[in-house]
Amino acid sequence: MLPTDFRFPAFLAEIGPRLPQRPWSDALCAGLELARLTRQIEADFSFLEGRTVRIVVEDLGARATLRYTGGHFRTAPANIEADVSFRAAAADFLKLVRRTEDPDTLFFQRKLRIEGDTELGLTLKNLLDSIEPPAWLTKLLA
Repeated sequence: MLPTDFRFPAFLAEIGPRLPQRPWSDALCAGLELARLTRQIEADFSFLEGRTVRIVVEDLGARATLRYTGGHFRTAPANIEADVSFRAAAADFLKLVRRTEDPDTLFFQRKLRIEGDTELGLTLKNLLDSIEPPAWLTKLLA
């Protein structure tokens, strides 16, 4: 398990944005679609219809951009403006997935930042916080 204060080397944050961002977006969309289709995530994402969400892993310089359209998560171009963005270090995102840290705590500590449409961001944050991660993901991240 990564230490709670783990950060990737600074040079990754510098070169990461210069690398193709599409693989990050494809992986996130594929994972969300798989979880949705196998009913491991049973949530109403209709409030995201036509909206663009970006996840930025700051210490990796990675951005995943997706759009929810027609009831499906789709990869969106990295150069478009997102309706809402979530920014944090990889270790902080892992804390959220592992449920070792509450998103509100990270938000108030300024380790998790929501930019853009904050109402949309808070709605999405609260929805994701209410979903239990699948057992296989919990085992994988343990």
